[in-house]
Amino acid sequence: MKTLGNILWIIFGGLLWAIGLFITGIFLCCSIIFIPVGIQYFKLAGFVFCPFGKTVEKIDNNVLKKIINFLWAVLLGWESALMMLLTGAILCITIIGIPFGKQYFKMAKFVLLPLGRKFLKESK
Repeated sequence: MKTLGNILWIIFGGLLWAIGLFITGIFLCCSIIFIPVGIQYFKLAGFVFCPFGKTVEKIDNNVLKKIINFLWAVLLGWESALMMLLTGAILCITIIGIPFGKQYFKMAKFVLLPLGRKFLKESK
């Protein structure tokens, strides 16, 4: 089921989101303060490419990561998270789109506060 979900995900928008997040990561790495966020966006692009069968786990943050997360959330992160939430809500209107909407909700948390999270494969 995960493989079929990932194939449908790529066809119906996952590839475009992954490319967009990768390009965003490149632009973020051009600034000095948001290089860690850019690196996390590269990881997120890989996650967005095939999200089914993966989870996002929160790990401990130091003070610097919390400050960068706050700056990111206030400046640009809220816009990205809002777009993910809206996309997820639109997909949840139909029964077929609910699993895809859940994936967007999962990604919205990461996009808002990207530092201090890591990706794991779900255990069977």
